[in-house]
Amino acid sequence: MTPAPRRGRLTWFRRDLRDFDHAALAGALAAGGPVYTAFVFDRGILDRLTSREDRRVEFIHGSVAELDASLRARGGGLIVVHDFAADAIPRLARELGVEAVHANRDYEPAAIERDAAVARALADQGVALHTHKDQVVFELDEVKSQSGTPYTVFTPYRNAWLKRLAPADLAPHAVDARAAALAAPPPAFDRGIPSLSSMGFAPTNLAALGVAPGMRGASERLAAFMARIDDYGQTRDFPAIEGVSRLSVHLRFGTASVRELAAAAHDRSLRPGGEGASKWLNELIWREFYAQLLANFPHVVAGAFRREFDALAFPDDPARFAAWQDGRTGYPIVDAAMRQLNATGYMHNRLRMIAASFLVKDLLVDWRKGERVFAERLLDFDLASNNGGWQWAASTGCDAQPWFRIFNPVTQSRRFDPEGAFIRRYVPELGALDAQEIHAPWLVPPAILQAKGVVVGRDYPAPIVDHAVAREEALALYRTSGGKGRR
Repeated sequence: MTPAPRRGRLTWFRRDLRDFDHAALAGALAAGGPVYTAFVFDRGILDRLTSREDRRVEFIHGSVAELDASLRARGGGLIVVHDFAADAIPRLARELGVEAVHANRDYEPAAIERDAAVARALADQGVALHTHKDQVVFELDEVKSQSGTPYTVFTPYRNAWLKRLAPADLAPHAVDARAAALAAPPPAFDRGIPSLSSMGFAPTNLAALGVAPGMRGASERLAAFMARIDDYGQTRDFPAIEGVSRLSVHLRFGTASVRELAAAAHDRSLRPGGEGASKWLNELIWREFYAQLLANFPHVVAGAFRREFDALAFPDDPARFAAWQDGRTGYPIVDAAMRQLNATGYMHNRLRMIAASFLVKDLLVDWRKGERVFAERLLDFDLASNNGGWQWAASTGCDAQPWFRIFNPVTQSRRFDPEGAFIRRYVPELGALDAQEIHAPWLVPPAILQAKGVVVGRDYPAPIVDHAVAREEALALYRTSGGKGRR
């Protein structure tokens, strides 16, 4: 008996949880026939998470629920399963009888390996896997140097990125015009969305933090930010005020379209007063720079971009590392940053640089340990950006902070939290100190501290290291290891 001909397509949603300006969905719809849609709560990822109260899982869960509702309003709907994606997608393709699967490309090594396994399994069934560029404006080697090699320095990459940019690069992928081809899940597949508890997870404080998942959350964030984007250049480095966009988590999970954001920034940057938008567009380009670095130089996942720095012999004092993680180093700006991360899953970008520099160059702990902490706790964790940021701070990456330049945490604190407002928010035991005292309480006369109810070493830790001494130790470490002769 001749098997029934395959018909229709399956769109596999991953880190692209929206139903507009979606390259894979648009590609599937354009090919014709019924288009099914699916999302896999991938056990290959979820089973490795160390906490059962993971804000990212809750964010994804809420975003998937919103996406499903939006697709159902168009006549479609998500098939949602909790399984290993490498098994689930070929099985769904076989049972639905589709001729092809469409997905947006992911550039992380583990995702590339997973997608290759899926492609092989689908090919064995006579089904094609079509992948599409979606999470970046320019991918892989689309922006190359004149020698045809990937850029490893940001400024020339940015200049080439902007020079190449054309209106078509920011044009949305049309979905609405062909949405009639969306197919509702067949009854046997329409089992709803697994609950957090059924997958072994519990709700977090995401709602209390005011973090709205999904396309609605992204739209609200973008509208709020565009109203103050002109001030971005003056406000972005100050964690006590709302100066940044807070759209990073929406870019990470694709509830916002990078083309939509880049188009909004680029359009505003060309008009009078658009300097803030230009600086924000610069940050979006940094994201793409790190993405193409990861794709072209995957060895950065396990080691230094500049391989000579793999020779750095960090002392890795576990007590220092634990104090940094818990926010009890005795340096208020560092402790406030880490406590913000632990309490909210978010850390301001300026603070990420300060905290990373302090761990590596004051506490002399291997940057990869700090990178893993951020990977576990950041709501907006993105491998490429996280790795790139840590290697920048540790001076092991391309376009990195030179190894002999070391952040002074007190100077950074006074400059970027001048009134101590951010410190007071997350280190309330220092709340009685004034703007001059709060950045370095150990320098305040004990009598003044005691009068304000603060005793260093009792109410708040004494500094875990002396920055001046630690700086010299860091310089010696780099000078005798990977940084030899590079000053």
